[in-house]
Amino acid sequence: MFRKTTLAVSVLLALGAQSAFATNGLAPTGLGQTHKAMGGAAAGFATSPMSMATNPAAASFAPDGYDVGLEIFKPNRTATLKAPFSSTGADAEADGNGDEMFLIPEAGYKRDMKGGLSLGVVLYGNGGMNSAYDQGVPFDSPLGAGSFGGLPGTSTGIDLKQVFIAPTASYKINDNVAVGASVNLVAQRFEAEGLGAFGPSPLSATGFSIDPTKLTDNGGSKSTGIGATIGIQGKLSEKLSAGLSYRSKVSMGKLDEYSGLFPNGGEFDVPASTTAGIAYQATPQTLIAADVQQIEYADIAAIGNSPSIPLPFGADGGPGFGWEDQTVYKIGVKHQLNDGLALMAGYNHAENPLSSEITTLNVLAPAVVEGHLSLGLEKKLTPKSKLTGTYVHAFENTVEGAATLPPPGPIPMDAYDLTMEQDSIGVAYSVEF
Repeated sequence: MFRKTTLAVSVLLALGAQSAFATNGLAPTGLGQTHKAMGGAAAGFATSPMSMATNPAAASFAPDGYDVGLEIFKPNRTATLKAPFSSTGADAEADGNGDEMFLIPEAGYKRDMKGGLSLGVVLYGNGGMNSAYDQGVPFDSPLGAGSFGGLPGTSTGIDLKQVFIAPTASYKINDNVAVGASVNLVAQRFEAEGLGAFGPSPLSATGFSIDPTKLTDNGGSKSTGIGATIGIQGKLSEKLSAGLSYRSKVSMGKLDEYSGLFPNGGEFDVPASTTAGIAYQATPQTLIAADVQQIEYADIAAIGNSPSIPLPFGADGGPGFGWEDQTVYKIGVKHQLNDGLALMAGYNHAENPLSSEITTLNVLAPAVVEGHLSLGLEKKLTPKSKLTGTYVHAFENTVEGAATLPPPGPIPMDAYDLTMEQDSIGVAYSVEF
């Protein structure tokens, strides 16, 4: 009863959780606190039920039991309107930290069945994006100085959160190799405010949108979708293991309240990703793991379409954030100091997915961090339970707008410098049956 209650509470926490601006573009550095402490490396080994979130085949090698975790995430984001575009003739800075901290829950459950079958379920926040410029974003439109909201000082921001619930099955082909699959049940919520400068004006009845009534300030809009993850994991030798997983693109229902903002009438899908990983037991006490992940942002219209496409927002094939695909490198180590305590560390790096030519729209989604350092510890509480703590720091990075002056009238796509750094701390409680 306690286990069922714990998992039910975790589901409610996830569905009601605050959104967060994730770190590898929209994606978290890793899933599960142990993996997150090791730079996100997870595809090639199993440590707990949360390992299934990256590679469903891990269910065959993870211990029976459950995990419950929570992360506190604090991003620091700034947008600076460059002097060539500022009516004051000087750089104008905007603080996007109106929402300062976010809670990100996770939970997993797994059981071995008969005949080599293992079943489980994981629940996690897949990331998202948030910006909250309470004093507005400085913006010089053809009508003069103002903000993204139109009037000077108008608050501006967006909020996106995605939650995955993934029932999982894995089958052990033999003692060394397993294959697995998850059904990804995805829910997301999006909200935008203060984008009035892109709507109707004396220069245009519709502004830059096919439907300015569905562009901004319409409250939260929700959509759902179903996808899948498949994976294989196995032991190559006594000390070396490896894994490969593929998560499909998830075609989400349209965000109807923002059909005048996102392409194809409000479409915002979840990108596909592929992850390959290895793990090496260097000594009886020391495990080294590494992953490479490819995230296909460019295939998602709302994320990958260029903001300079000569079509209005919301149109079929219309503008998006202009992100490129992202390759993420993850490496980590776990060292068992004694029977009751293990220490972990990791590094995660990916070139940010946006360029200096498309910084204006990405004021709303300044996903420019690249390098992440992670630390963690695992403390055994009883022979069957443990507590895991993690800390992740994303080093400050800036993408400078190209600041190319356009002809009179069009919105400059590269008018801003975008800066971000992040810190997060997490904790997870795990029980083996």
